[in-house]
Parts: sequence; structure tokens; C-alpha cells
Amino acid sequence: MSALIHCQQISKAFGVKQLFANLTLGVDEKDRLGIVGPNGAGKSTLLKILAGLEKVDAGEVTRRQHLRVAYVAQEEEFPAQATVAEVLEHAGEAAGLPPDECLVRTQEVLGRTGFEHGGVLVGPLSGGWKKRLAIACGWVQSPDMMLLDEPTNHLDFDGLAWLESLMAQSPWPWVMVSHDRWLLDHATNTIGELNSRYPEGMLLIQGSYREFLDQREAYHETQAQQAQALAGKVRREEEWLRRGPKARTTKAKYRVDTAHALQAELAETKARLRQENININFAGSGRKTKRLIAAEHLSKAFGSIKLFQDFELILSPGMAVGILGCNGSGKSTLLKLLAKTIEPDQGTVSHADALHVVYFDQHREQLNPQDTLRKTLSDTGHTVTYRDRTIHLAAWAKRFRFQPEQLDLPVELLSGGEKAKALIARLMLQPADVLIVDEPTNDLDIPTREVLEESLLEFSGALVLVTHDRYMLTRLCTQFVGLDGYGAHGTFADYQQWEAWLRRQLKHREEQGEHNRLPNVRSKGSSTKKLTYREQKEYDSFEAKILKAESAVERCQATVADPTVVSDHIQLQDAYEALQLAERQVAKLYERWSELEAKQQSGQG
Repeated sequence: MSALIHCQQISKAFGVKQLFANLTLGVDEKDRLGIVGPNGAGKSTLLKILAGLEKVDAGEVTRRQHLRVAYVAQEEEFPAQATVAEVLEHAGEAAGLPPDECLVRTQEVLGRTGFEHGGVLVGPLSGGWKKRLAIACGWVQSPDMMLLDEPTNHLDFDGLAWLESLMAQSPWPWVMVSHDRWLLDHATNTIGELNSRYPEGMLLIQGSYREFLDQREAYHETQAQQAQALAGKVRREEEWLRRGPKARTTKAKYRVDTAHALQAELAETKARLRQENININFAGSGRKTKRLIAAEHLSKAFGSIKLFQDFELILSPGMAVGILGCNGSGKSTLLKLLAKTIEPDQGTVSHADALHVVYFDQHREQLNPQDTLRKTLSDTGHTVTYRDRTIHLAAWAKRFRFQPEQLDLPVELLSGGEKAKALIARLMLQPADVLIVDEPTNDLDIPTREVLEESLLEFSGALVLVTHDRYMLTRLCTQFVGLDGYGAHGTFADYQQWEAWLRRQLKHREEQGEHNRLPNVRSKGSSTKKLTYREQKEYDSFEAKILKAESAVERCQATVADPTVVSDHIQLQDAYEALQLAERQVAKLYERWSELEAKQQSGQG
């Protein structure tokens, strides 16, 4: 089977940094290819080369004639005032589809991607729904191949399940760069690791991600054995050279040249196999107290929105609890309650005496953007103390792959992954009885996630974890607490039990006539017989008004949950008043919307 795209011996560098060299890769009609690799390996650049958006420095890229490729970037910008349908139709037209076909494809894709109405404005959409729209823009083009760069960014658990199902149903081949190992394991048939440690620049394995891990380990063992054998051969040749043979004969000269070539090959092999992994290891206190944290009869709401009620949890050493729930269900709020950075509306959270809690905040608010990395990692700026040992700051920073010249950079100039590593490096210095960890994998590549997992597995205290990395959740957690976002919660043995429970909860609420918090707004093209001209204009504007009002409520909720606001009773009072005002505005809009809806239905009846 001929390849749709074939890269032959391609190389790419940015400045002095070589991303990859002499890389050969083909993508054919049956491929569901997942690309992994450390940050900076060139994964996104390779995807842009496949899409024709980047040129190679050397080598050749050939494409099948008239090949239609849909490329979904990590971040997409859409016109805020456009509707979802307009964005999709424009994407189809840009791909060369006829107008009639664009309309048909748009209606089909709206249903597949979860948009009930194409008239919803793009501006108020959340990050997760904008990511869905970006993927829908690729889907609507009916391409011969899709290229997706980190398609799980901003998606919650519901969005991740949707994406997994969508990719499994894809009628065309695709190449995906992703750090989501669960998706890689369930939706791909080939995994390619882009890494300079491989002689060909990439290790390509057919099968699932788990099969890739097994075969990669076997490959590394084989490479290590070959390197050991080569080292023995080089030692023998070096011993022969030390005897000072005179290269007077052709045979002797050939052996000298061979010895030098072997030395060069060994040096290259060692450099390629050398890994500079981050060394993460949280220091557990070894405390054996059975009740480290006891949460009893907890309830928490923001205005009229109830997150959970009568919640109970006892944390003991060795427990690893995963908190599950869709965006906005209260996961981060629950962690803050357990860490005692905010107070519950009802119930109590009790800590054992002199309890050491280490809290990893997903927004990394413990980091001052203006502080240098040096000040962030060390109060003295010269050394750190880890497990009663004094370590030079440069050595500590190197453990997390920071270069010496980065120490005097302000934190705000670091990448997202570097900020996450800086916070981990800082928190590791604190002995912990309990680790409360909120979205630690944001911006981290797979190698760093794997090292973080190993550290958390070995941690002897109690762990409470919130993450969208389902692979990490299922590997680390021994029990799960799930929130439905409407006040209900449950305890589960595994991730699949929670998914089944959540489906039952949502179905029950639908049967009871309870609606989702986000309004199911109608498209602007809805028709009516009884509405006046002004009422029709008012009705058509409700999708924007309600979404804007809901966005204001979400911003007020975030302000109320802000630790700096919580600690100031005046600011907190102002924030609650703003939240109540925003919620009243939403309620008024719903009430008026219902009036017009009833009038319209009456007219249609």
C-alpha cells in the first residue's frame, strides 16, 4: 500500500538546535499514528511539515496527488462574533468544498461534535468547547488525512470520552501528537517516539501504547547489550593500540582506522543512550497516624450552585484517592477544603496534630511571576536542604533540567512545563504527610509524567489527586470519589464505575426535567408565528445574552474561590454580592426566555 505522505531522510533545525536528522516516516490509509516524545523533540514541527506548513532543511517530503489534509493546531483563534455554523462552513469552503456540500457537512458535524445548535456564538465558548470546534473544523473538511496537535488540551472527562469515540469512528487516517496516554492506548494502532536517542530519529511500533511500552523496553535492553558488547570490543582495540603497533603494513593501518572508528561509534552510542531524566521524589514523613485528615458532613455551594453536600472522607497513610468530575463540578474546591485554604459552608475538616500538607495548585499561585527561578527554588539563593542534606542550587536545578543561565530568569518567562517543574522542585523540599495534587500534568511531557508517577507511587503518605490524565489516575489511585456537579457524590473502585454512575445521574436528571447549568440555547434562525418583531429580535439575542451572563457567573465563582479573596472578608463580601447579582441576572434571562419560548410554542401549536 502506497503512503499518502512519505518523508525520506528529512532533517530540521532551529538555529543551532537540531530537532531531528535523517528521519524517514510514511503514513498510509490504515494508520492511526500517535506521536510522543520529550518536550523540544520537534513533534509539533514534524506535524507542520506533514501539513505542508513548514519546510525541511534536508530530505524530501512527497504527498499523493490532490491529497486533502486537515490540520488542527494546539491553539486556534476564531472570530468571537461568528456562530459555530459559520466557522464550520468557512472551514469547509477553505478546503475547497462546494457550498451545498459545506451546508450538509456542517449539519452532520454539529451532531457528531456535540453542538446542538449551529447558531451559538463562538466568543463565550469555554476552552473545551473551542477545542471541540477546532476538531470539528478539521472533520467538516472531509479530508484524506487529519493531523492533530494536542487535541485533548482544555477537554474535561466528558470531552475526552467524546474525542476517544470520535477518533475511533474516523473514516480516514490520522496522525496525532498527544501526551494523553489513555487516548494513545485506546485510539491508535501505531506509536512513534520522536527522540534523538534512536539512530533513525524515531522508534515506530505497531500496536497500542501499552504494547509500545513493552517493545520499547525490550529495544532499550537490546541497545544497552549492544553498547556493552561494543565497549568490550573498543577496550580490546585500545589495548592493541597502546602496545604501539607501527602501521607499516596495509593490514595494520586498516586495524588502526577500525579502532578509531569503533571509538567514535561507541562515543556516539553513549551520547544517544544517555538520558537526562528529571529526578522527582517527594519526601514522606513516615507518619503512621491512621486519621491524617477527616472530612465530615462537608457541604459547599457558590450562590445557588451546589457543588456537594454531606461529603465524608478519611485519609490514612498509603491511601491514594482520585477525585473525578467534569469541569465546574467542584474538584479543585474540594482539594482546597481538604488543604484548609477555604472553609466549608457546613461540616468540618480536621487535621492530625502538626500535620504536614503539601498542596500543588493547578494555577501555580504559589509561584510569584516576578521572582527569579533562583529565589523560587531557594530562600538563600545558593543552596537547598533536601532530606537533611545541603545541595547547591545549581545541582538542584539541574535535577529538573534547568540550565544555570535560567536561574536568574523571572518565573513569568518560563514555559508552562518549566513552571510546573519549578513548583515540583520547590514542594519536594517539604516533608509531607499528605500530598494534595491538582492537575500536576498540565504542560508536562510523557517522560516527566512517568517520573512523577513513579515518585507518587513510592510516596508513603496519603495522596489526593485531581488530573485529566486517566492513565495516571488508574495507575496511582486505589479508590475514587466522583462528583456529578449537582451536589451528589459517590465512592468507586475504578474509573469505569464512576463513568457508569455519572451516566445514570445525568439520565435521572433529564428524566426529572432538570437541565444542565449551561443553557441549551436555540439557534438564531428559530422561527415563530406569534412573536412580534421586537420579541423575535429579543428572542434571537438570548443565546449571546445567556452565555455572556453564565460566563460572568463563572468569573465571579473563580473570584470567590481565590485564596487571596477568601482571606480578606471585605473582598469576599464584595465577591459574593457580585456573584449573587450575576446569578440574579441569569435567572431573569431564563425567566424571560421561558416566557418567549412558551409564546412561540403556543403559536406553533
